[in-house]
Amino acid sequence: MLEKQKTPPFIQSSSKDKFLQLAELYVSIQGEGSHSGLPCYFVRTAICDIRCTWCDTPHALGKGKWIDLTSLLDKISKIPESISLIQITGGEPLIQKKNIVILSKKLSKAPFNKKIIIETGGHLSLSGIPENIHLVMDIKLPSSGEEKHDFAQNFTFLKSSDEIKFVVQTREDFLRALLWVKEYKLDEKYNLLFSTVWNKLPLEKLAEWMLQAKIKARLQTQLHKLIWGNDKQSI
Repeated sequence: MLEKQKTPPFIQSSSKDKFLQLAELYVSIQGEGSHSGLPCYFVRTAICDIRCTWCDTPHALGKGKWIDLTSLLDKISKIPESISLIQITGGEPLIQKKNIVILSKKLSKAPFNKKIIIETGGHLSLSGIPENIHLVMDIKLPSSGEEKHDFAQNFTFLKSSDEIKFVVQTREDFLRALLWVKEYKLDEKYNLLFSTVWNKLPLEKLAEWMLQAKIKARLQTQLHKLIWGNDKQSI
């Protein structure tokens, strides 16, 4: 069992050579959500303050390596112009929110002009995230072991174009997701994603449940895992 960190280790570093703690940087195909299938540059931050039982990025839970802003922007400036999408994920990127916001603002303007996605576990506040950033927020379900958080606090910060993701492993998970949708009318306000825990719940079973529930949501699989397998971290 992975050890839980009870207090979020928020990072506030003013050192020029310590801008972000990263797990990895890489180019791949966006595997999830409304941008699935598009070439994408991934900025995966290090450190996560929760421990989902089915976490598929355990290499990003620790401290990673520091990078300064100039070096990071230099690396991003060298990606092909054909890649217009950058996803900032983790770990949990909002642990380093101050500098994530700085980075997002720079990358969404000239000379980069990229579309920025921030993917978050949903348990930390989304306040202060710029309006032009596309957000993908989890709501954790019972099998994750992390359903206790106040995910509803963030609904006010989401735009209608943003996405809420439910990762489903069991029937109990699915029914809990339906309760979230019904109580907050989520299907009328945001784009909803339903995904299975890889190799734990058959995709056809989740599809069956969704059709029976007549829910307005997108069934997704992790396209990158279909292409490269479960264990490959980057290309």
